[in-house]
Amino acid sequence: MKAETMLAELNRLRQDIDKDPADLEWLTLEHVFRFVSFKMGDFQAYLKDQEARGAFEEFED
Repeated sequence: MKAETMLAELNRLRQDIDKDPADLEWLTLEHVFRFVSFKMGDFQAYLKDQEARGAFEEFED
């Protein structure tokens, strides 16, 4: 699993809702997207660990 794949999906979800700084859903998606974007190396290491544990066995890209 690549971090870029998940980040792209997170961005799609973020784009699907109206920008509204008063909405918790928008705030959550916006700031998680930003954080993950800045920590791509750490996120990729996490995903590699999770992949080794079988977390993505049902996912097909």
